[in-house]
This record gives sequence, C-alpha cells and structure tokens, in this order.
Amino acid sequence: MSRSSADGFQAPSMGHEFYPAPILFAGTPFEMNRIILVRMVAVIILAVLMVVYAKRAKVVPGRFQSGIESLIDFSRVQIGNEILGEENARKYQPLLLTLFLGILFMNLTGVVPGLQIAGTSLIGMPLVFAIFSYVGFIVAGIMARGGGFFREQLMPPGVPKLLYILMVPLEFLSTFILRPVTLAVRLLVNMVSGHFILVLCFLGTHYLYFSLSGALGAGLGSLTLLAGVIFVVFEIFVGVLQAYIFTMLSAAYILLSISEH
Repeated sequence: MSRSSADGFQAPSMGHEFYPAPILFAGTPFEMNRIILVRMVAVIILAVLMVVYAKRAKVVPGRFQSGIESLIDFSRVQIGNEILGEENARKYQPLLLTLFLGILFMNLTGVVPGLQIAGTSLIGMPLVFAIFSYVGFIVAGIMARGGGFFREQLMPPGVPKLLYILMVPLEFLSTFILRPVTLAVRLLVNMVSGHFILVLCFLGTHYLYFSLSGALGAGLGSLTLLAGVIFVVFEIFVGVLQAYIFTMLSAAYILLSISEH
C-alpha cells in the first residue's frame, strides 16, 4: 500500500496496488509478486480444507464438517438445483462447486490480514474462471445437443431465414464472446473497487491519526476507521455475492446450452 508522508496524504495508485514489484524469481518466466503469492495461499488453504474434510468425514458431522458441507450444499441446492434441476445439477456439480469455492476463497483474501488483496482483483484470475465456465457450457452443450449445438445457438428455429444474416453474428457475439468477457469483467471490477475503498479508509485513518494533531485528527481518524471496519464486512458480503453470481450465471449458461430452443 502507498503511505502518507509529511507532505500530505498520498492516495493508492493502480500500478502500486495491482502491479507490485516481484518478490521471487525476478526476470524469469516464474516471476512471482504479492498477488501471485496470495493466489497460491488461497489455493493451498482450499486444497488442505478439502483434503481434511474428505479424510475426516463422519456420519454425524462436527462443526468443521458441517461448515464445509454447508458450502457444498449451497452450491448444489441454491445454485445447481434451482437453475439446472436436480438431475442436471448432480451432473455439473463438480464444475459449479469448483467455480464457487475457487472464486469465494480468492475473493476473501482481500480481507485477510497480511494478504489484504483479493486474488481476483487482477484480470488473470477472473479470466481463468471465465474460460473454465466458457469451456464448461460449450462441452455441456455438445454432449447434450451433439453436432447441432452450434447451429442451435447461432440460428434459433422459428426465425425467418432472411433474419439469420443479422442474427448469426449477433448470437455469436452474445454467446461466445460477451458471456466470458462479462463474467470476468464483473468479478474484476467489484473486487478492484472494494480493495480501493478499504485502502483509502485505512490509509486515511493512518494519516489522520499520525499526521494531524489534536482532537480533529483523532475524531476524523476514528470515523475513517469505523468506515473501514464497515467496509470490511461489506467486502466479505460482496466476495460471497460475486462467487454466487458468477456460479449462478455459469449454471444458467449451461442450461441454455443443453436445452432445446
């Protein structure tokens, strides 16, 4: 994060926050910066939790098992069953659960002390999730509809043939270009904006407490600190919500792919 100085408050910059200096292997193809390490931490924690859950699963669950199963059930019931129906949800649950938990853990790193930035706040990770979803709904469509999948997506039945000249490029743009782009951009923008709000609140608190003397600095600093705490809670909510929305839309795209027009 940028720091305040004696010359005045310095707002965080896009380059400093989201393009940090390399920490390991600088100048090599394996160069790692803070955001890459944050993503690795999120993946390792998620993998460890899933392995421990699988090995210690019992008929009568404890608190840990109940917590993990509540996340799994939320993905299966509230997203899969609600959109795809129970039979299809069971088939595509591995894909939906991977998206939901992966995005959730990446998002929540933004409020973890010491990490303090979401793994999805740089375009690379949202793009990876969007491509995973994109490949998922195309493969689902081909498996369900066979060779007619692309024709059905680009040339909906019941339309006058002359209109296909206009509809085919529009449907191609909407289905095969805009879907993954909007998934990635929506997730990215929400996490970037949340990070900037938190940085501004806590940098403002630091500046007001230590650079302004007297009751004014203490009072204003307390207000920005309170705002920062409130936005931490809000950022947790946004992180969960964005994981839900991304996975829900992916399920909706799968449904559109496997259903008859």
